[in-house]
Amino acid sequence: MVTPEELHTLALALPEAHERPAWGRACFRVKDKIFASMSPDGVEVAVKVAEDERHALVAGDPDTFSVPPHYRNWSMVVIQLATVEPDELRELLTEAWRTTAPKRLLAAFDAG
Repeated sequence: MVTPEELHTLALALPEAHERPAWGRACFRVKDKIFASMSPDGVEVAVKVAEDERHALVAGDPDTFSVPPHYRNWSMVVIQLATVEPDELRELLTEAWRTTAPKRLLAAFDAG
């Protein structure tokens, strides 16, 4: 289980990550591009993922991962905070950040 506070800590620990709300959700961004967003009730988080990984996550654990209709055309998977393992969420957030961050920031992150 991951609490909303732990989610904030994990997301904001990434280089130059910041939070700016949108659509009533806490949105985590790098260079003002969203890589994750938490539901207003703090129950779930939508995280940017590759299409093939999204399908694998949902198929492997449909109680934790889903793709609601409003995310079908976006590269996002919805994760239930009550059932996701903290290390798995950290990894998914890091990969989401990596696919969103500018190249120079990614290079600095990888270098150090």
